[in-house]
Amino acid sequence: MRIALLPLLSLIAAAAGVPALAAPRDAAPSIDTMKEVVKELSSDAYEGRAPGTAGEEKTLAYLVQRFEALGLKPGNKGSWFQDVPLVEITARDVTPLRFTGGKTAVSAEYGPEMVIATYRTAQPHVEVKDSPVVFVGYGINAPEKKWNDYAGVDVRGKTVIILVNDPDYQAAALTGPFNGRAMTYYGRWTYKFEEAARQGAAAAIIVHDTEPAAYGWNVVQSSWTGAQHVADSADGDARQSAAIGWMGKDKAAALMASAGLNLDTLSAAAKKRGFKAVPLKGVKASVSFDNVVRKHRSRNVVALLPGSTRPDEYVLYAAHWDHLGRCKAAPDGDDICNGAIDNATGTAALVALAEANVKAGPADRSQLFLAVTAEESGLLGSAYYADHPAVPLRQTVGGVNMDALSMAGLARNVVVIGKGKSQLDAYLDRALAAQKRIASMEPTPEKGFYYRSDHFSFAKKGVPMLYFEGGQDLVKGGTAAGAAAARDYEEHRYHGPKDEYDPNWDWSGVKADLKLYYDVGRALADSTDWPNWTPGDEFRAIRDRSRAGR
Repeated sequence: MRIALLPLLSLIAAAAGVPALAAPRDAAPSIDTMKEVVKELSSDAYEGRAPGTAGEEKTLAYLVQRFEALGLKPGNKGSWFQDVPLVEITARDVTPLRFTGGKTAVSAEYGPEMVIATYRTAQPHVEVKDSPVVFVGYGINAPEKKWNDYAGVDVRGKTVIILVNDPDYQAAALTGPFNGRAMTYYGRWTYKFEEAARQGAAAAIIVHDTEPAAYGWNVVQSSWTGAQHVADSADGDARQSAAIGWMGKDKAAALMASAGLNLDTLSAAAKKRGFKAVPLKGVKASVSFDNVVRKHRSRNVVALLPGSTRPDEYVLYAAHWDHLGRCKAAPDGDDICNGAIDNATGTAALVALAEANVKAGPADRSQLFLAVTAEESGLLGSAYYADHPAVPLRQTVGGVNMDALSMAGLARNVVVIGKGKSQLDAYLDRALAAQKRIASMEPTPEKGFYYRSDHFSFAKKGVPMLYFEGGQDLVKGGTAAGAAAARDYEEHRYHGPKDEYDPNWDWSGVKADLKLYYDVGRALADSTDWPNWTPGDEFRAIRDRSRAGR
């Protein structure tokens, strides 16, 4: 495939305090390559690319074929792959989640009204029977914020009911005990289950509400039914709660009413510091299900383009190749969650960027192209890589993460997830200036996107990673059209069978954004700079420790 080389970009002067950046050896990543890869990976033949399936084997073989044809090298100690030990758990014979002992019994059916699962991989049968129920507000224990929703209550062996997001997610500003509208990690469902387990809860149920969850019940249902994947562990995650799941808000309201309480009143109280957990007097929860458990090894794909002068310094490009496999069928019977946008686009961008960098010739630093597994199961593949890196993280300069590129068309801006957190923003600003575009803050920071893609796994280890999304200020239609396109995707295709390849997509925005990823990565690979997190950022100290003495 032929890539036309364009004249070098004229980059703007360095921002104050940030070293001058080397101009990238310019190349235009091929949109034709992207189209070809997206169409292939999102076809029904790949069955939704679920880890541990025939779809995974086809995906891995295809990616290695593409990388090998480009002349890249196996990047994990001579192998194209990194094994990621996983456990697949599929719930069977799920009983309704029943609450008894109140004014009236409340029952929630599996699928349309509640979902349930477990992290315990050595437990073929789960039964929670007559477990006392406690409403624990947002389920947060944050000593540094003087906030503890579990203060004064013992929930060992009990079922906790938890609100999604942070207490101040409805704030107009980005200030407050939990950063106002901008979600913190305390607002993520992963944290809430982790804390419930630390508190000894037998079961943890999150109340779904579309606005603070950032997606409808259809996403919960498609994501939490069918085979689930968790990281393999020596103790089978015995310390986790026996059952974890979600229930619809209307069922939660009925549950509270059965205990003589009001969900809206309780939710308002939970937003205030000093909230005390509320036991539902006399109410008991029961649910049971069997687990079909299968241990297997999924794989990350690791491809290397060695550097010419500093090959022991690495720039990282990451995208997750996996999706949900087969899921809840659409009305037309289609039950394959193809994941064309999420994330065949990001994986295709990985291939196109590798191709462009090969055409441009080796950079000064080595470039690592990482296609990770099990992002949809909780960033498991990237987390495993971060714990077991193919190259030392202290020698990993930084990088970019690509997830669900937008087909809404060319925008005047891009939305930076975590804008202002690291000095990588300066690289993006220079690349944007060449396109006469700008970087914007997230329009919906309450959705917590910073904690929902693979860059977070590397950030937790101190490696600066840039992650941005297509902007919403569209050249054709402005912000209204951009918001409408985002809403349409979220409501009708996200994590559903209709996220399929469309030959009529508008690729103009992807083309511009892909060039940004190239310019940022290439400038970083040809630079001597070691970008860091901004002073005071939560990940700065981790990076400083990893780089100490170098």
